[in-house]
Amino acid sequence: MRSPQGRWVLFTTVLGSGMAFLDSTVVNVALPELGRTLDASVSGLQWTVNAYTLTLAGLILLGGSLGDRYGRRKLFVIGVAWFAVTSALCGLAPNIEVLILARALQGVGGALLTPGSLAIIQSSFARADRPRAVGAWSGLGGVAGAVGPLLGGWLVETAGWRWVFLINLPLAVLVVAVAARHVPETRDEASTGRFDILGAALAALALAGVTYALIEVGTPASLPAGVAGVLLGAAFVVLEIRRSRHTGRVGPLVPVRIFSSREFTAVNAVTLVMYAAMGVVFFLLVVELQVAAGFSPIAAGSAMLPVMILMLLLSPRSGDLAKRIGPRIPMTAGLLLVAAALVLLSRIGPGATYLTDVLPAVTLFGLGLSAAVAPLTATVLATADERYAGVASGVNNAVARTGGLLAVAAIPPLVGLTGTAYTSPTTFTAGFHSAMLISAAMMTAAAVLTVITIRTNALRDPDRVPQRKAACDLCAPPLEKGTEAAERT
Repeated sequence: MRSPQGRWVLFTTVLGSGMAFLDSTVVNVALPELGRTLDASVSGLQWTVNAYTLTLAGLILLGGSLGDRYGRRKLFVIGVAWFAVTSALCGLAPNIEVLILARALQGVGGALLTPGSLAIIQSSFARADRPRAVGAWSGLGGVAGAVGPLLGGWLVETAGWRWVFLINLPLAVLVVAVAARHVPETRDEASTGRFDILGAALAALALAGVTYALIEVGTPASLPAGVAGVLLGAAFVVLEIRRSRHTGRVGPLVPVRIFSSREFTAVNAVTLVMYAAMGVVFFLLVVELQVAAGFSPIAAGSAMLPVMILMLLLSPRSGDLAKRIGPRIPMTAGLLLVAAALVLLSRIGPGATYLTDVLPAVTLFGLGLSAAVAPLTATVLATADERYAGVASGVNNAVARTGGLLAVAAIPPLVGLTGTAYTSPTTFTAGFHSAMLISAAMMTAAAVLTVITIRTNALRDPDRVPQRKAACDLCAPPLEKGTEAAERT
């Protein structure tokens, strides 16, 4: 963390992954204007968000595996370049159908760069510095996500919604230039065999089927799509189990042994529920502020500024605290704070003011995320074998995106937000209130799950973290200088 190269690595990975995080939230504030310009329905707006998340979640595991094999920096740079090109396609889209297709292609770039950014940190930093580095990555990445609505609002008001996508081009050029010069290349030297393309296809198609069924519920094709999605998901699970048990030319997309750690499995379950709730909040809040409360796009985007500031200031310290006392307490407290914040957000409606109705809720929201996100991310990486850094990052990102994807698809129709509901303040507010309360319940469930399942502190005790086992001591990889294990040896 103190070396110049360490700071360059952190800067590059944060900026690259932040670009993807930024895009997942910056679009939300443009949705009302985008919908009016392209004459889109609520389902069209849902697909604008979910097409990106769908390919990102479906292919992010493959992206992590590709990085482990061919080089994490190489795939990271390719992902950034792909993301820039498809962002230009989004910005030039003439109608909602082309925009949805371009967003799906944009998610492919996100699937290449997102797991690579975290895997680069995990494989480049000394073990003692990783929790703080991951905390800084989480905090600054959260800042990118939180500043997205502000930037989006400013762009919508001053330049038009298309610049919400075009802004990615100069950022991508900067990331590629810095990565090529300052980021070291790392890979898993033990990775061999062909890639599990069939597994990746099954995962993506399963998510697509379930997502279509949830968004288009009530249409003739929704039930067959949902059934097909469930069956394809089951086929994916069976395929990965078989490929993990039987060594062959094609390795598993998700090695089953990565779930041998109870903490790794538990923290991913928490991630699924937590990010499902967050996906609903980021999708609906900025629209509610514009449609019902009468905020301008830039004012609605600025509403999340406290979240940005708090995550920037507190996330690295949250990573350090979790290393000392374990992730269980910070994560539980953070999730409960977020749940309370969502209850407060459910009061927003026509006539709401920022100081009395929005600021207290988003401040509490920022405090909760600052406490929970860094320990969660660091625990995911610490409880997986180091050689699976890319896969572990990909699994956790896929779980997070899947949670948001399914929640954004399911909850708006469940609470009555369909058709042109975003043009009616009364209709949208009623659905928004119900959605926030459902999200608060999900956050509370995530906190309960944390208390029940996360027991050990893998961040403090390296011996509790599963590592590769060599056939004998002479075959073991060299110990990292300065670590506790090296000092004992």
